[in-house]
Formats: sequence, structure tokens, C-alpha cells
Amino acid sequence: MIIVTGGAGFIGSALVWRLNQLGKNDIIIVDDLGQDEKWKNLVALDYLDYYDKKTLLEKVEKDAISFKIDAILHMGANSSTTEKDASHLMANNYEYTKKLAQYAIKNGIRFIYASSAATYGNGEQGFMDVDAACTSLRPLNMYGYSKNLFDMRALKKGYLDKMAGLKFFNVYGPNENHKGEMRSVVHKAYHQIMESGKVQLFKSYNPGYRDGEQLRDFVYIKDVVDMTLFFLQRPDKNGLFNVGTGISRSWADLVNAIFKAMNLPVNIDFIDMPDYLKHKYQYFTEANIEKLKKAGYNARIRTLEEGVTDYVQNYLMKDRRLGQ
Repeated sequence: MIIVTGGAGFIGSALVWRLNQLGKNDIIIVDDLGQDEKWKNLVALDYLDYYDKKTLLEKVEKDAISFKIDAILHMGANSSTTEKDASHLMANNYEYTKKLAQYAIKNGIRFIYASSAATYGNGEQGFMDVDAACTSLRPLNMYGYSKNLFDMRALKKGYLDKMAGLKFFNVYGPNENHKGEMRSVVHKAYHQIMESGKVQLFKSYNPGYRDGEQLRDFVYIKDVVDMTLFFLQRPDKNGLFNVGTGISRSWADLVNAIFKAMNLPVNIDFIDMPDYLKHKYQYFTEANIEKLKKAGYNARIRTLEEGVTDYVQNYLMKDRRLGQ
């Protein structure tokens, strides 16, 4: 049995989709469906049961799970980089993960969890996924801090020798419709183009980067899923790992690929960045994925243009989700 927390969310539902493709449906999805429409991500998926996230936590705390669990893919979290409720982030991202991890270690269950590239802060210390480096990182927002706090606990408790923590970079792709402001720029830009024929990007306030030339490691959800499930197939590979392409690209590159996929002329409007973001903004991210490769992951990773074209033409333009 495989438990996928955040299983109705973006990465979680994509993992279930891929597991289904691999012939696996002995899956329990755990989530908090709330009032948004992420439940639509579940419609085409094949799984055994659904638990509310509070129900799972109660069962874990009471040691009341009666069936054998082979793995927990813990993708559930509040992923908002602008969330101001620090207590909520500590309870949801740190405490919940801590209890699941302790349960997994105690019962010999494979545990793979979502960390984040947000743990790297402004990147001044680089983007090397060395386990011990997490103690010196300085995240720029509370979300990144809540993720790094568990990474540090996992290191200090020796858990990283027995589990895999994945530092996702800028993930985009199908099934992110419900994420509001946390949707990828691909999703936002597509709808801006449909409504106005142009895309808005933030101006640069760093003299080292021209407008639109700020850099990110954009990674397609289908590659993220394959990288994540690699660790399910290889329980001997543990520690912190970057999940990205290893190649940084500009926002302008991203938007150009969207316009090309839509067969439309490029039209970009550079706008002022909100003041609250200026001191938290990352101008460069790039996953160092040598550790991932040395672990044995050798599948080809899609280029930005390939990922954007698949997403735009096969999902956004057809209003489809994974599995539909």
C-alpha cells in the first residue's frame, strides 16, 4: 500500500497518475479538499481510498493503521511562499511531517517527502544538495523556513540516512489549476494571453539582470514525477536531493515558449514588483543535479520548450488534466 499525502494537489495527483500508468492502484490519497476545485484532479485517478489529512494524523498518533504500508509519499503542505500565518506553516509543514516521518521510521516504511528550493534563500551559498548544508541555509520566507526546519531535524535525528527529501525547483504542468497565486507562470501567462494577448512580467531591480532576464530552473511535472518515483524504486538512495533540470532559463525564455506553443506573436509588458517582494525575490536559481545523477537517475529531462509545448497544447488549450 502506498500513501500519497497532498494526493489531490499538483505534484501528489501527478504521482498517482504516474503510479496508475505503472499498474499500481493500491493507493490511499490523503488531503484536505477544502473549498477549491482540486478534487477535480482526482476524477480520472484510480485509488483504493481517501482520508482527510486529520484522519491520517489521528491514526498515526494512535498507531491505529491496520494495513501494511509500503511507502509514504508526503507531498502535502501549504506551499504558499507569501503565507503570513507562521503558526499554520509550522503545524502543517513541520509538525505534520515530523509525526509522519517518526511513524515511518518506527515501522520501516519508505518515506519520501517534499522539501523545496525555497530553502536556499537568495542562493548566495549555491544550490548544492549536501545534507549537512541545510544547517547554514537562510530562507527568505516562512514557507522555505518551515521546509528547511524539517530538513535540519531529519539530519540531526539521522533520518536522512533512511529517507529521501526532494528539493523541488520551479515546477509547472497540468493539475495546478487550483493553486491560485501559487500557479506557475505558464498557467498564469496562458490565461493572460487568452484575455489580453500579452503577458505581464516583473521588472528587474537588480542591475545584474535586465527585465525578463531573471533566471529560474523550470522543471516539468512529468519529469518531477519520474524523479520522485525513482526514489520509490531505489530505497537505498537517501538524503536530500535537488529536483530540477540543472539548467537555468529566463522568464523571457519561458514566455517566448508559451507564445510559440500558441502560435502567437510575443507581447510582454514589464510591470513594477510589489514592495513586499523586492527584498525576498530570487534572481537566480539552478538545481545542481549531480547528486541525483550519481544516485543512478539517467532519464532524459525535457527542455523548457518541450515541457511548455506539451503543457500548453495538450492540456491548457484542451482544458484537460492528467489522465483525462
